[in-house]
Amino acid sequence: MPDRGGGPTGPRTRGDRPSRRVRTLLVTLGVLAALGMAFTMFAGFWTDWQWYRSVHYSSVFTTTLWTKTGLFFVFGLLMALAVGFNIWLAHRLRPPLSAMSMEQQSLDRYRMGIAPYKTWLLLAVTALVGLVAGASAAGQWRTWLMWVNGVPFDQSDPQFHLDVSFYAFDLPWYRFLLAFGFATTVLSLIAAALTHYLYGGLRVTSPGARASAAATGHLSVLLGVFVALKAVAYWLDRYGLAVKSSGFKATDNWTGLRFVDANAYLPAKTILFCIAVICALLFFATLWRRTWQLPVIGFGLMVLSAILIGGVYPAIVQKFQVQPNEQAKEAPYVQKNLAATRKAYGIDHTDVSGYPGKSATSDKTMLRDQVGATASIRIMDPNVVSPTFQQSQQIWDYYGFPKNLDVDRYSTKDGKDQDTVIGLRELDLTGIPKHNWINDHFRYTHGYGAVAAKGTEADDKGRPVFIEKNLPSTGELGEYQQEIYYGEKTTTYSIVGGPQKEIDYSDSQGDKDTSYRGKSGVALDNPLNRAAYAVAFNEPQIFYSGAIGKGSRILYNRTPKDRVEAVAPWLTIDGDAYPAVVNHRIQWIVDAYTTSNGFPYASRTTLGDTTADSLTATNNSRAVVAQQNQVNYIRNSVKATVDAYTGEVKLYQWDTEDPVLKTWMKAFPHTVKPRADISSDLMAHLRYPQDLFKVQRELLSRYHVTDAKTFLSGNEVWQVPDDPTNDSRSAVPPYYLSMKMPDQKEQAFSLTTTFTPKGRDNLSAFMAVDSDPRSDDYGRIRILKLPTSTTVDGPEQVQSQFNSEPEIAETIALLSKGHSQVEYGNLLTVPLDGGLLYAEPVYVRGGKLKYPLLRKVLVTYEGRTAFEDTLDQALDKVFGVKGTTEPPGSGTTEPPKSENPTVRQALDDAQKAFDAGQKALKDGPDWDAYAKAQKDLQEALRKAEEAQSKPAESAKPTKPAEPAEPSRPAESAKPAA
Repeated sequence: MPDRGGGPTGPRTRGDRPSRRVRTLLVTLGVLAALGMAFTMFAGFWTDWQWYRSVHYSSVFTTTLWTKTGLFFVFGLLMALAVGFNIWLAHRLRPPLSAMSMEQQSLDRYRMGIAPYKTWLLLAVTALVGLVAGASAAGQWRTWLMWVNGVPFDQSDPQFHLDVSFYAFDLPWYRFLLAFGFATTVLSLIAAALTHYLYGGLRVTSPGARASAAATGHLSVLLGVFVALKAVAYWLDRYGLAVKSSGFKATDNWTGLRFVDANAYLPAKTILFCIAVICALLFFATLWRRTWQLPVIGFGLMVLSAILIGGVYPAIVQKFQVQPNEQAKEAPYVQKNLAATRKAYGIDHTDVSGYPGKSATSDKTMLRDQVGATASIRIMDPNVVSPTFQQSQQIWDYYGFPKNLDVDRYSTKDGKDQDTVIGLRELDLTGIPKHNWINDHFRYTHGYGAVAAKGTEADDKGRPVFIEKNLPSTGELGEYQQEIYYGEKTTTYSIVGGPQKEIDYSDSQGDKDTSYRGKSGVALDNPLNRAAYAVAFNEPQIFYSGAIGKGSRILYNRTPKDRVEAVAPWLTIDGDAYPAVVNHRIQWIVDAYTTSNGFPYASRTTLGDTTADSLTATNNSRAVVAQQNQVNYIRNSVKATVDAYTGEVKLYQWDTEDPVLKTWMKAFPHTVKPRADISSDLMAHLRYPQDLFKVQRELLSRYHVTDAKTFLSGNEVWQVPDDPTNDSRSAVPPYYLSMKMPDQKEQAFSLTTTFTPKGRDNLSAFMAVDSDPRSDDYGRIRILKLPTSTTVDGPEQVQSQFNSEPEIAETIALLSKGHSQVEYGNLLTVPLDGGLLYAEPVYVRGGKLKYPLLRKVLVTYEGRTAFEDTLDQALDKVFGVKGTTEPPGSGTTEPPKSENPTVRQALDDAQKAFDAGQKALKDGPDWDAYAKAQKDLQEALRKAEEAQSKPAESAKPTKPAEPAEPSRPAESAKPAA
């Protein structure tokens, strides 16, 4: 008898079945699990919606949500319908069953097995492919929004003469549609082929025809669609050549057409497009001819053509036309790459001027006096002195300062700007006396006050000279809201404003309690919000705790970069947010970028690589967001602020011409405020962003040249030197510094860096950008290029010389004795009268506390080195004279006046010689003419000095015409008696 079930022990009995109670329990558990999963997903959605409402950017949430939802359903349904239709059609076109072969008898068991479930199986397959396709399409929401809202660049590519917006906004969307079409066609083809095989339309081993006429027609149409899509791909590939990256010996990330692309690949793509169209028509013709012969021949010819025309022919052109005379062949295309890359990265207006690298002035007094007017040399390194701030201004263990402080500028009592090192006393939960849920999230909720010190001074013990200090903070920054609920170290949630009081700060009389008065955060005054946040933060106490009551609000997403990135997901965020006291409030200032990967001919760069330096190597929080993004267009288009008390995020349009920003502003209207809304107080604290500067300096190491011949020779390739004060062997970071470039009349807050020749350590160039937005020159990049015929020490060589000086080495050894540790600060480079002045603060961490104090300052200028207790002493020793002007940072110094006509005449001659030197530098530069001008200048100054020491001639005194202080390079002497 046949086995009726039950296995070797016989038939099942009623006792083998689960009881009604067990089945009910299992069903209940399943329902509860499903409800739990559903509520978990709902909690994530609900808390996101509540957060965006709390920051008044709900339109960002809804626009993103509806865009993703629309793309998911549209493309998911298209994929499901396409695959489902082809499965249904293949089933409908199945041949009638006749005498079955062994192959068909085997398949018949499968056909009978799935017969009762055919509809459900069809729905399951289509739903699965639809879900996958929909999820993939939802991830393209940025591509869709940019295509729909794209704004023209009003600039055409040099090959096809199409607007850049086609490559930046249109082509990515067309490529997605093409990829979706390929995926839909391939999946439909596979599903149809399997269905035809299962129901006898295709036969592998059976005698007779391998495919029925219906199956042949159906599959031919699908193959024809595939080949037609390939034809479209060939056509789009023509335009893709303009944004294609390839290896090229002149640059690792070459983008755009080269000679072989324009003369081999481009015509090949056009020919292959035509062949693919013909091949597709042959497949469609199978509907009438019912034979595979012509389509298969056509497809074979297309594949052969792709190999010969698309592969072999370009290789022959490259080998026999390009390589024998590469520079001549590639020069026109390199020139296009140079122009496009410089435009895309905003470096097309970079000023590159010659700089001798050596002073021609012998008057050491004048050189010494020029230092103060040329630069406010910062001896407080913000990347070193944080432990000193911590030691003297932490006050309580539950406060802390970031590892790297920031440099800003604040006005002194006389109205002048001074470089200032600033940090916020943020909450540090690792230092609270006792950890529990109430203390961690209710009692200790915020930091308190800003601490700031002069960047150019230290006291007699080597400590910072604070202009804002103590708790509560007092000093020169005036009155402002001191509570810091949002900061770089504030990474956990807090619940504020309810019955549980917070610790505001503590003093000798005990804790000062407070309750949050802002409107930030999400209210927890209803059970739904409490339940959602309990699930979202995996903390059940949020739901039932009595510490939460009327007025309670939950604060989270509290770091400035996280908040800006959340409200503007289309921006790339700079790695360094910095605080400023603006309009009596602490504001975090965040620089943000719009980027693109579709600027034709512009070389690509990876943000994480080009923005890495010795600071990001030791502090990952300073790294740029979206490190792996490859871009070939970038603009600092948005300046954002985050209020440290309310968490309010404001986005300001900074680059009013950027088409990428305009596109996103169309997609997300009313999210970015106009530039005119930036207050003058806020404007005074904005600056040129570091990450953009690092990207630009990396590009300028190759793209400072403007002619293809020089670029191809490779002789003018620079590199950013490694940080000589850091063991990470990473690039030296750029430094903010108030200084004067040779053509500037007064100091400007600048961002500076140096270059060395590739593979060598001597200096090849100095680069600075005006970082003060109140200046007309804001964003202007200046490069001082040193002559290749002379060798000027670079940063690593200067540091090596410091370390090898016997007297300095002996002093360093003495400072390092016992438990002390010597730490080098930022090695600053300043152009001075044709030479380069290097200055470096040296700190000593002593004893158990291990916080750095300034002990020495290293200064070198043209081979003369000093290692003294103060900057003034080091400068006096280097130049061999004491300074007679105000200390560094005090501003410029006017030339002294004289009533002696001989002195006046000598000064006039000095002015003329100086102007001649300026002209010589601009013309070529003409070093012979420059040397003659310097010689004349020295002679005029000598005569002025001699005349000054003699009594004035007996003549009616008249007021001399003072030589106006010229726009002068630092390589020239300042006319003075």
